Amino acid sequence: MNHAFASTLAQRAFVIVCILFVLSYLGSRFFTHIDLALYGYIVGTLVFIGGFLYRFSAWAERPPTKLILKKGLKLLFRRGTSKTSAEHLLTYRFIWNRGWFRWTQHFLVGWGCILSALVTFPLVFGWMYFTMEDNGYYHVVAMGIDVMKIKADGLLAYLFYNALNISAFMVIAGVCMALYRRLKNMQARAEQTFFYDFLPLYMLLFVSVTGLALTGVNMFAGGFGHPVLTIIHQFAVIVTLIYLPFGKLAHIPFRPMSVLARNYREHYGALEQKACKACGTGFVSAEQSADVVEVLAKNDLSFRTEHGYHLAELCLPCRRKYRMFRFTGIPTHQIDAKEANQHANG
Repeated sequence: MNHAFASTLAQRAFVIVCILFVLSYLGSRFFTHIDLALYGYIVGTLVFIGGFLYRFSAWAERPPTKLILKKGLKLLFRRGTSKTSAEHLLTYRFIWNRGWFRWTQHFLVGWGCILSALVTFPLVFGWMYFTMEDNGYYHVVAMGIDVMKIKADGLLAYLFYNALNISAFMVIAGVCMALYRRLKNMQARAEQTFFYDFLPLYMLLFVSVTGLALTGVNMFAGGFGHPVLTIIHQFAVIVTLIYLPFGKLAHIPFRPMSVLARNYREHYGALEQKACKACGTGFVSAEQSADVVEVLAKNDLSFRTEHGYHLAELCLPCRRKYRMFRFTGIPTHQIDAKEANQHANG
């Protein structure tokens, strides 16, 4: 089987596309509920999957990433995984430490994109659709099974109808907050570039605004210009999907990997701390220190000092002092004194 594909990446892409085909075939009741008006979204999604697989495979094959994934997956069912998953994937608590403003913008953009994906992809592939077998009531069908019956003019139906509009408002609010910070914060302005930092926000804004415009022309303009707006919105979504795996927005689908990294640090950190070779204080897990040395060796990099230990065996303050020693010739790393500003925020 492996000889039938040009690479492991090609094999993974083929398998995933086949799985999507089978799920669409079953979920849409043998393609009887596929909306051909969404054909462009299907193509864009498949291209996105291919791009994401390429980006993920290239990232996962790096020695440090492969090590984290291997050891992190083994710890997936440890006790703290549920808490870590909630903080990193649901509440974004790790961003709260940077301030409520940044947390709010990340929460709105992140959950706005997730909500829109949870609505769009099932509709595009026919995994979810609505039928009206009883007058005044909708039947929600998921994977070919009637899972819910809702009143057509009820609150739940209203939320279903407007889920994409709600997600669009969330994304617009979050993007506007992000743009405001990038334009007003001097440190952020010095670090930003148009194509990497601003362009993804403009693309999200364009998708959200054109999506809301479709609802607006149907509600207030009798559908005037709807065909043109449909093409514009579809074009915006497809371009964003194609761009997503290769730009800054890629951290949204990559975010679950942070749970594995957190498990790795917490588990091995609780077992044994690595003592700094210079000052003797514990600064990282012994496992992580050994892994850093191993990964660097795989890349033919060796940072052995003349004292016989590796730079990875020094804590950050002592590592900085060792660099000063290499430049000045003064053995500052052997001085038994901590840096005055080692915990500074600037």
